[in-house]
Amino acid sequence: MHTDGGRFVAPPQRAIWIPAGIVHRVTSGPATCVRSLYIQPDIADWARDRCRVIVVSPLLREMIRHFSQLPVEYAEQGPDGRFASVLLETLGQAAEVELMLPLPRSPLLQKLCRSLREHPEEKHLLAEWAEQAGVSEKTLSRLFVRETGLSFRHWRQRMRLLGALPALERGDSVTDVALACGYDSLSAFIAAFKKQFNCTPGNFLQPG
Repeated sequence: MHTDGGRFVAPPQRAIWIPAGIVHRVTSGPATCVRSLYIQPDIADWARDRCRVIVVSPLLREMIRHFSQLPVEYAEQGPDGRFASVLLETLGQAAEVELMLPLPRSPLLQKLCRSLREHPEEKHLLAEWAEQAGVSEKTLSRLFVRETGLSFRHWRQRMRLLGALPALERGDSVTDVALACGYDSLSAFIAAFKKQFNCTPGNFLQPG
């Protein structure tokens, strides 16, 4: 899911909360099955005013499936209404995961980040990017943190790992994905992946 402020990735067993009024664009693979819930903002007092990716537990997944089979005009005071209330509460308690890549607003960083996304295997250091941009490394480093909340190194690592997910979902070999993302070895890629997602690439896309 794409917004002006970032890119959000929802692999299997994850969902994206999108607050009302947020302009966004969604892309998905040909075999993707998406279920959408439309919730009145005034009845979800737990909802924050920003997009976020949440974990869909097996229980929450089955609750969403069940709710999708209810009539559109269900009785709010009956069993269906009570079920909807429990579903909303369960959604509000879902854990948030860092499957979001914040995007900068300044033209300088937008150009740099666009190049990094188009060529994730690129290994230029921040000092080299700063020299190309005609600014000091310290200035570029501060600008990165101010606009994305992440250091250059952490932003690039998250960009690479999030960018690896579609290829892993397609069934590409982990080794090929690691090399395409700019990692020198499979072990380095797996270590970074586990640190980011708390599981291996092979387990990440498995049903919960």
